[in-house]
Amino acid sequence: MALIPSQVLRVAILLSYFSILCNYKAIDMPAHQTYGGSWKFLTFINLVIQAAFFGVCVLTDLSSLLTKGSESREQERQLKKLVGLRDWMMAVLAFPVGVFVVTMFWALYLYDRDLVYPKLLDNFIPQWLNHGMHTTVLPFIIIEMRTTHHQYPSRPCGLMAVCSFAVGYVLWMCWVHHVTGVWVYPLLEQISPLAKVAFFSCLTVLINVYYILGEILNSYIWDCSKCFLDSGKSKAD
Repeated sequence: MALIPSQVLRVAILLSYFSILCNYKAIDMPAHQTYGGSWKFLTFINLVIQAAFFGVCVLTDLSSLLTKGSESREQERQLKKLVGLRDWMMAVLAFPVGVFVVTMFWALYLYDRDLVYPKLLDNFIPQWLNHGMHTTVLPFIIIEMRTTHHQYPSRPCGLMAVCSFAVGYVLWMCWVHHVTGVWVYPLLEQISPLAKVAFFSCLTVLINVYYILGEILNSYIWDCSKCFLDSGKSKAD
């Protein structure tokens, strides 16, 4: 039996994301005043994705609680839609984008922080908020995967959706550069156009790898749990 019910964990995680988003939006940074505002940063987009995802999780839990014992087919149908939306968001957005943001940020930060997070930002963003945006995302999504089984879509459909997101964000960055003449991330200012194409292609491949990793991890966790329960029943018999 879990020490903390998964429903309580989801509410706590959702509230933490609301707190992070509110504190981040309250920061008066020059980059927030330029074209695209916070929406040009993948970190912010990811925070919105995570908050929306856990919001759907909480709504699903509430709907499940309210429809428990009900014989209404309409309520069951609506609950199935919510569960389907929750599982799709986990598979296509929350896990791959969340893991991508955490791993890419810290890899570049450790190599040369000025490529992705210049020291100037320390004057605006406190350390706890930086970790809230770039670190806690990973354990939160792993906790969700461990506590709830998610039904992944077919791999071709899932990969197509992930690719669409990745390409959409790359085009958005290019458009911001077209309008402002400045790339969203300092790293992109330092590489040639051909290198940018190769870089964007590699990142698209990487986020697809994270989708497959999430699918494999989800299956592994819940197949192991099923085997454990089955062995427990066998011993009891």
